[in-house]
Formats: sequence, structure tokens, C-alpha cells
Amino acid sequence: MIYLDNASTTKVSDKVVEVMVPYYSEVYANCSSLHEFGQKAKEKLEDCRQRVARVFNAKSREIYFTSGGTESDNQAILSAAQIGIRQEKKHIITTKFEHHAVLNVLNKLKQQGFTITYLDVNSNGIIKIEDLEKAITPQTVLVSIMFANNEIGTIQPIKEIGRVCKEHKVLFHTDAVQAVGNEKIDVDELGIDMLSLSAHKFHGPKGVGVLYARSNVPLTQFIVGGSQENNRRAGTENLPGIVGMVAALEAAYKDLDTKNQRLKKMRDKLFDELSKIPHSAINGDREHRLCSNFSMCFEGIEGESLLLLLSDKGICASSGSACTSGSLAPSHVLLSIGRPHEVAHGSLRLTLSRYTTEDEINKVIEAVPQVVAYLRSISPVWDELEKGVRKHVI
Repeated sequence: MIYLDNASTTKVSDKVVEVMVPYYSEVYANCSSLHEFGQKAKEKLEDCRQRVARVFNAKSREIYFTSGGTESDNQAILSAAQIGIRQEKKHIITTKFEHHAVLNVLNKLKQQGFTITYLDVNSNGIIKIEDLEKAITPQTVLVSIMFANNEIGTIQPIKEIGRVCKEHKVLFHTDAVQAVGNEKIDVDELGIDMLSLSAHKFHGPKGVGVLYARSNVPLTQFIVGGSQENNRRAGTENLPGIVGMVAALEAAYKDLDTKNQRLKKMRDKLFDELSKIPHSAINGDREHRLCSNFSMCFEGIEGESLLLLLSDKGICASSGSACTSGSLAPSHVLLSIGRPHEVAHGSLRLTLSRYTTEDEINKVIEAVPQVVAYLRSISPVWDELEKGVRKHVI
């Protein structure tokens, strides 16, 4: 089986599994226990916190362990909202193609009287800094813009966004779930106040993540209970998961440049070869995107059929975010970059990892044109397009 759905989740590396096992069977005490066994677990927890902080040039007290990206996004945005309420500032800026972990919590805040501005991302999937500057008002408390898009992989001008937010004294949160492990991130250099990440996107375990929050940002505790995570996130810490996440994080950055060069070469080969399919288009900017992300639309086909037939050929792919795979609606990400509904339905996302091989890429390059051609041959819509009854869109 060829697995090219790594933006949804990644294989947990053998090394990560190996380092986690002792914290299930040997150092298994509760980190909050006062006895020696518990304090040994606590020492490991704090060691992990320091190691995460080191990766992002942060302070260890600014690292909070969570259950993953969704929880981290929620806590960051809800904390900023509480700051805004206290300061009588109830305006938040985001983009039209954020992950639903951001968009849905903002929808709830709208019901509480917040005004949300959704920036356009243009046809290349990247915002314009001048649009952000124009959108900021004296009532703006937060800008929440993802580092790299989960569907089309485009990377935002994070350093410029951070600069603008700092100049206007506005908090800046970035959902970096797709970027961590794929891009170098220095929170000070980039001007990031809050950052969300999830371990299972870079060969770590599911169910564990991090919220980085600059020390001058007062987080609101919305999972209420004990005093864990400096009274900011109640619940017994998942020490085995945290240990595994740190091992995966450090491994990801140990050979990042070498890995990215190899992935970019394979990704570009996919673009070069599959762009030869008539009436197809690359989604988002070709260069300013994650090295691991391939996304294209093929006119005249349904994405679900494409995925099922590729699966029959042993290729695991996706059309977009796994979080919305049960929806029949076209991707809000593709609509935000101007793809018509009928074209957005025919999308294909292939996301690579350190385990992807050139031989696998060659097999995909052989299979996709065959499947697209077959689906078009049985499509009445494609028949109308070819006969001129309808006009081609791409």
C-alpha cells in the first residue's frame, strides 16, 4: 500500500514507539504525585517541556501540553477572546481557509458579540499583508492565521504578519499543525504570541499536542479540574505521549533540510507529470508551499470516485482535510482560492513523508492519469464539456 495522506496523520516512527514504552511500564507514576516515583515522572515531564521550548526558541514556562491541535487552537482563541472582553475589544481577524478548529470556535464567538473579519487568500492561497493592515482596527484583539494550509500547503508570510501585529499591539496566533516538523520556526524571530501543534503530524503519537503561549499572554483554563500545566490545563498529563512527541519533534528537525530537499524533488515531479493531464490545475502557489504537499484539481470528475479507484490500486490519497471527509460540500479552502464548485469537487491531495519513495511516486504518476481518463470516459458532464455544450473552466 502506498500511503500519501500524511497531512491527515503520519506513521508513528519505530524510535518514537521505543522511547514511549518505558513510560507505560516503568516510569508510569502520576506526575502530580508527591512521592519519589511521581517526582521522577515529573522530572521527565519538565525535561520534555524544556526540549520543546528549545526547538522553537521559547521559554519552558511558555509550553503547555494538550491533547492536540484542535484543543490548542480552541484555548488560544478563547483566551484571546477573554482578554478582548476585559479590554472591551471584540474584533478578531482570520482567513477564509483556516482549519475548522479555528473557524468553528470563531463562529461561537460571533454568537457572543464578536466581529470576525475573514481575509481573502487570493488565487495563490496566500494573504496580502496590506489587506491585514487595513483590517486592523482599535477594537482588534487577535489575528489568527495558519502557518501552512492543511489542504493546499501554501505558507503564509508569517514574519510579516507578526511584525504588523506587534506594531498594532495585537495578539498573533498561528495554527502551525501542518508546519511543525516541516518548517523551521523561531517564535521570537517570527513575532508569534501563540502557536498550536499536534504530534501525529510529524510521526508522533495521536492525542498529544502543544500550545505555546508567550509569557505575557494570560491563558484561560477552559478544561477545569486540577492544577496541572500551571493551572492552565487540568487533567493528568499523558507522559508517554509527550515523551513520544518530543522524540518525534527532535527527529524531524535533526535532518530537516535534507528531508525537505528530497520531498520537494518528488513533489515537483508529481506536479510536472500530472500537470500534463488536460484541464487540470495546481491548487495554490507552486513554490510557497510545504515540500510535502501536492494538490491539484481535475475538471470533469468527482474526487470521491478518484480516491476510491486509487485505493483499489493501492494508493491512499485524499481530496482535502480528513476532518471534513464526511461532508458532501466542496472544500471551503478550494472555494476560497476561486475554484468553482464543480471543479473543487474534483480535487486530489497527495502528502508525502520521510518514508515516501521515488518508486511509489512513479507508480502514482502512472495510476492517476489512467483513473482520471476512465472517470472522464463515463462522465456525462465531461461528454458535454468535450462536445462544447458546456465551457471548460480550467
